[in-house]
Amino acid sequence: MIPREVLEKVRRIQIYTDRMVNDVLAGEYHSVFKGRGMEFDEVREYQPGDEIRTIDWNVTARMGHPFVKSFVEERELTVMLVVDLSASGKFGSLDKLKKDVIAEFCAVLAFSAIKNNDKVGLLLFTDRVEKYMPPKKGKNHVLRVIRELLFFEPEHKGTDIAAALEFLNQVAKRKTVAFLVSDFLAEGYDRDLRLSAQRHDLIAVSVLDPRERTLPGLGLLELEDAETGRRIVVDTGSRGFRREFERVTGAAVDARRDRFRSEGVDLIEIDTEQPYVQTLLKFFRKREKRR
Repeated sequence: MIPREVLEKVRRIQIYTDRMVNDVLAGEYHSVFKGRGMEFDEVREYQPGDEIRTIDWNVTARMGHPFVKSFVEERELTVMLVVDLSASGKFGSLDKLKKDVIAEFCAVLAFSAIKNNDKVGLLLFTDRVEKYMPPKKGKNHVLRVIRELLFFEPEHKGTDIAAALEFLNQVAKRKTVAFLVSDFLAEGYDRDLRLSAQRHDLIAVSVLDPRERTLPGLGLLELEDAETGRRIVVDTGSRGFRREFERVTGAAVDARRDRFRSEGVDLIEIDTEQPYVQTLLKFFRKREKRR
């Protein structure tokens, strides 16, 4: 039996994100993510303005007047949510942890997908693949995806993006719209990023808390790395230290942007301090314009 508090939280996210999809993102997802191509629909009589190249000459010869082939978009897509559940996701200096923002954001994507009759799959990873849910359709499946995003407890704390992308390439034989959702506090995944970007429509979603970019002046603080357990004492009362911290974290963000740009991977940057819906909407519109 699933605990009542679990069901209630899943239900709250369903109501919130479903409303968001219907009220704010309606049509945007469909416009951005096209189907795999065009498939034959029917043969009909030629009408002025029809493309001559679509004339079906066999039917035209039999009927004695022109007929054309019509096509429709082969709509069905597969959307894979490749989500980082490493220990750094449990950090949050505001109302929500990074992992909670990630769960909501992925719920929006999942409901947008099923609204367009697409399949949704889930791959949860730390320093290894922790759980894989094959792509399926339907609201019940998406609710199970949301439940796993909210309440799955990983066995490990680290981050191995390369292993997650390698697994994605093994299980996704056809081209997939893959959202790689992480804080990207890791290295060593350039090769797998390149391979995944060549095979799939890969979109990176970076989720960061404002305290991972800037520090307040609070004097001496003991900080602990959630993934390694390493501790360090820093003097946040020092302006020089805070400026250096901002310089280093800013350089890391710029390096990630350059990495994704060089591999042709679109990047969505989510700040837990800002509403992510407008960020997603801006991404959809920018990508549609580019297409």
